[in-house]
Amino acid sequence: MSGRAQGFALFETPLGVVGIAWSEAGICRFQLPESSVEATRARMIRRAGAIEAEMPPHVLGVVGRVRAAMSGVRTDLSDVAVDLEGVGPFNVKIYELLRQVGWGETVTYGELAARAGDKQAAQAVGQAMGSNPVPVIIPCHRVLAANAKPGGFSAPGGITTKQRLLELEGVGMTSKTPLLPGLFD
Repeated sequence: MSGRAQGFALFETPLGVVGIAWSEAGICRFQLPESSVEATRARMIRRAGAIEAEMPPHVLGVVGRVRAAMSGVRTDLSDVAVDLEGVGPFNVKIYELLRQVGWGETVTYGELAARAGDKQAAQAVGQAMGSNPVPVIIPCHRVLAANAKPGGFSAPGGITTKQRLLELEGVGMTSKTPLLPGLFD
């Protein structure tokens, strides 16, 4: 994994303009919509450390799939190559486990911690979600607090954005959200 973004681009989705950055190893940054296109661009420049560029073909393919997902079309992004250079081993492990949680499914922070081998690490799982460099591709919006409560969401728009992403997948937050059965038993 290279860890160094080669470029970034902005693109339109039904939820607004988002940003994507890539390296030779894969997608290394994804930015949900900020309050304006300029704010999204500024955050990408700051976080990706790259210049805006034309997307290579493999990134265009990911963009098409992300647009579909953000339009509510059942989409599996678990095979998208991600570049997690510089991300600590615990977070990488949590992200790998989270990528197994499919479209329309949810899991709790505690369940992810248990799956990682430490039932007491729910807070660390929350911190991993907050520092996820590629939300949507690594679906941190699918992680809920105990009792199917939304928990936190550090992306722009906070809990509202999280709920919107879940609603696109058919997960309603107004009633008890069905959790993924059996994966973390």
